Amino acid sequence: MSRLVVVSNRIADPRKTAAGGLAVALGQALEASGGLWFGWSGQIAENGTPGEGDMNRQQAGKVQLVTVDLSREDHDSYYLNYSNGVLWPVFHYRLDLADFDSGGVAGYRRVNQMFAHKLKSLLKPDDIIWVHDYHLIPLAAELRAAGCQQRIGFFLHIPLPPPLILAALPEHDWLMRSLFAYDLVGFQSETDVAHFARYAATEMQAKPVGEHGWQAFGSTVQARAFPIGIDVDEFQSMLKGKEAVDMQAQLKREYVRRRLLVGVERLDYSKGLPQRLKAFRQLLRNYPENHGSATLIQIASPSRESVDAYAALRAELDSLSGAINSEHGEMDWMPVRYIHRNVARKRLPGLFRAASVALVTPLRDGMNLVAKEYVASQNPDDPGVLVLSRFAGAAEQMPEALLVNPFDTARTAETIQRALQMPLPERQQRHQALLARIRTHDVHWWREAFLAALKQTPEDTA
Repeated sequence: MSRLVVVSNRIADPRKTAAGGLAVALGQALEASGGLWFGWSGQIAENGTPGEGDMNRQQAGKVQLVTVDLSREDHDSYYLNYSNGVLWPVFHYRLDLADFDSGGVAGYRRVNQMFAHKLKSLLKPDDIIWVHDYHLIPLAAELRAAGCQQRIGFFLHIPLPPPLILAALPEHDWLMRSLFAYDLVGFQSETDVAHFARYAATEMQAKPVGEHGWQAFGSTVQARAFPIGIDVDEFQSMLKGKEAVDMQAQLKREYVRRRLLVGVERLDYSKGLPQRLKAFRQLLRNYPENHGSATLIQIASPSRESVDAYAALRAELDSLSGAINSEHGEMDWMPVRYIHRNVARKRLPGLFRAASVALVTPLRDGMNLVAKEYVASQNPDDPGVLVLSRFAGAAEQMPEALLVNPFDTARTAETIQRALQMPLPERQQRHQALLARIRTHDVHWWREAFLAALKQTPEDTA
């Protein structure tokens, strides 16, 4: 059996219960064949030499965890300036927030070259390599240049924008050409696959080969959608844990006369948080029967707070939540409970179970697993309603949710009202269909489907 090698910007110890479903699923695959998980250690060597880093190893059962430290210069250029300052906003359609003058691309290339050099020394001839996310797009090209012939797959966890937006990236042609060094490239949605296909055809004059292949630069890459899922059983088992049970009981006591709506995400401009609060304010204005009842609990975990765009977003949310509470609040009712801190993952199932409506309304998202976690947490006899942005990758898989355009404040408010008023039989029918689909296409299906497709790619694709 070939050994699986997983490469990602950060790694997780699959033995630890704090690890999410993704880490556990990858850990199971690594454990099955005896595997290697490689990535950045999270440590910054302040006086380190760019392009060099100490390698750290530890054993986790049959899985070897190998990490590399980054110098301060490499961290800032590769991680802060290019990965998060350029690729993240561009891939989320926010050209206005990309810092194209940061100069980080040289560090991005250098770190990928260093990772390839370090990883090559650890590889076996029959290894299967699975690279994850936008930090490491050129890694396969660097491995190929170093002589690696193993099968290499790549999965992009964030959305891929259409060709005209991609073309705004300086050196976009180099970046996208790097994908042709992989045997298989996986995307979250069919929309992302279509964007890749259009870019390959129009910008690279690539030729289609078979059902999923594209040929250019002497290589053929397979491009397919593998929508990521959650571990439904694991998440539902957390509902029985003390943290989730206590959370649900606390909310029922405190909001016995309220209808709870919930939103949970990182504080990020891609999540549509100001638009969500404005839609909730419109709901209260247009449907006064919700006064004294509808309460939005919005959790926005801290994220990259040193970046100006995030600081401005936090200030806007502080202002909006305060304005809504000032305009509509009463002595015994605060319509918005805005929480800017992390909430333990084990408590989230209880929060979701207590909520009549979940608002998952990003402006753009690769998938959004909160939507699936909310569905998994519901009582099938009395389920809540999922209001989901049509611009989340999850929308392709979850048509029974109430789909909205988060830029359309009035229509989103109408949809939230519909969710609050939805009859029980309709809620049950929608929930049953959603739960069946996320259970069929869970995180284990995602892993197995991707690896099966990678193993089946033709030997001469790279």
